[in-house]
Amino acid sequence: MSRTWQGPLPEMPSVPAAREWARLEPPEGYAVQWRRLVDAALELGLGPEELASGGMDDVATARGWKPATVTLYSKVARYGGVPLPTPPTPEPDPRSLDLRPLTEVRSEQPEHLRTVVWCAIALHWPAPVGTFRDLRRDQVHPTGRRLVVRTDDGEWAVPGALTAWHAWETVRNRFPALAASVWVLPALRRGPGFASEVGGRLSSQALQVTFAKHAVRTALYLRGSTTGRRRQQAEALAAVYETLSYDSYRRLALAAGTEPVAPRGAVRAERAARANRASAAPATPAD
Repeated sequence: MSRTWQGPLPEMPSVPAAREWARLEPPEGYAVQWRRLVDAALELGLGPEELASGGMDDVATARGWKPATVTLYSKVARYGGVPLPTPPTPEPDPRSLDLRPLTEVRSEQPEHLRTVVWCAIALHWPAPVGTFRDLRRDQVHPTGRRLVVRTDDGEWAVPGALTAWHAWETVRNRFPALAASVWVLPALRRGPGFASEVGGRLSSQALQVTFAKHAVRTALYLRGSTTGRRRQQAEALAAVYETLSYDSYRRLALAAGTEPVAPRGAVRAERAARANRASAAPATPAD
């Protein structure tokens, strides 16, 4: 029997990356994060296998993701069946920061006062952004010395927020739609959504954007109002504020020793708090 030469089999066409991702189901509870991860991977033409073999470095560089964001999306990828290694979640950096300028009343602008009262409450009641989104006015009770926040999870005394609370309540009561709103942090204007209205409940994303704008404006205020020997310190503080998010603000409040309201981030914050206490402790004399 003669053997005839047979050419190599043609290579199988590769499956488009978008189709590979479409075969995977988003992990429950992480549909939004999964969509963002898929979009970021598709921008570089990466399917699930390429992402798993090459890691998140290229995607993180293209999107400008910070280490904490890379950690989050690595976890989301694993939940969805893409075997990415999970990098360790970074500690808050810096571990401590002066947050008081973000809680100071400087004008009667409703947008300013709304975020100031949020920051003032969160400094001693560091709840996640979703909790503040759902916080109602009837859950916050001013007393002679402090605010008292009551939720289904318990009751907390919040010192240092009375000035911001009364300033915000005074200004919002001038506008009927805000005065009638049941939310502590209501919408000040209509958004693009059909059901959006003045006094309505803001989305978590809108609150994050609101906080970032407030932090940047506070940075501008510090740069424009500080002179003399404190100028260098204010400049360093302003540089951090320019990139500060509410999640970082919350972690820093926890790292300063504030009691956690929710378990999210509490373990890392406790590690940072221990490190802060250790760095502040006096040096032990040598034997």
